[in-house]
Amino acid sequence: MSESSGGTGATERVADVLLLFTYGPPTLGVSRVSRELGLSKAVVHRILQSLTSRNLIAYDPESREYRLGPAAAALGSRALRDSDLRAAALPFLAELRDRLHETVTISAKVHGGRVYLDQVVGNHEITMSVELGRRFPLHAGSSGKCMLAHSDPDEVDRLLAGELTALTPATPTDPDALRAELDRIRERGYAASAGERQGDAGSVAVPVFGPGGLVGAVSVCGPRFRVTEEFVAATAPELIETADRITARLGGTAPARAVPTPTGGIP
Repeated sequence: MSESSGGTGATERVADVLLLFTYGPPTLGVSRVSRELGLSKAVVHRILQSLTSRNLIAYDPESREYRLGPAAAALGSRALRDSDLRAAALPFLAELRDRLHETVTISAKVHGGRVYLDQVVGNHEITMSVELGRRFPLHAGSSGKCMLAHSDPDEVDRLLAGELTALTPATPTDPDALRAELDRIRERGYAASAGERQGDAGSVAVPVFGPGGLVGAVSVCGPRFRVTEEFVAATAPELIETADRITARLGGTAPARAVPTPTGGIP
């Protein structure tokens, strides 16, 4: 990353440091931030001091590391509350949960990945919940993959040319195999996963579109032993209908897709 002296470069560096705290470990030291972003320790220290003075970052003198501060939490809460995607999706999430009894989520695409905006937790005795606001990569899990399948081709090429980190043993890490799977996702309209982001979880997801194109994804997730191929095949049409209703409410247009069949389960 360039350490250019221009105002735009300085603003980007501050934003990159702040965004680094949205994924990975909850606390970071100067050396880790410097290494991750390719910035000098002096630059990182100045940025962290500035963010700390505004309560966006908090410093722990015992560990000598930093974590997100109360002002960042307030920003995140306000962003969730004011999210058009979340507001449009929430009533439909509750309806779908009541029919399927599994946890239903809405995710937004963000720079470098995606984040969960909200969820309606399933009503089984053993159920699943997700971490809101944390950034996850697009190549792991059904929500990320269905967003990646409908992303700009140049973005897809850049992601597949880079390192595909394995979050679990089931995370897709072969670029050619993942590219082929993205083609299938675009054709049938949904993505499925089994233990890709979290080892004991399974999910199925469908992209959501706004006036400008892809904005996020709606998914159904649960313990892996319940999210079987049969569950995915039976759930996909309902999830597609829900995603299309959210897309319509946002003023977007869903792409053409093949009709899901009972053979289109977990890849």
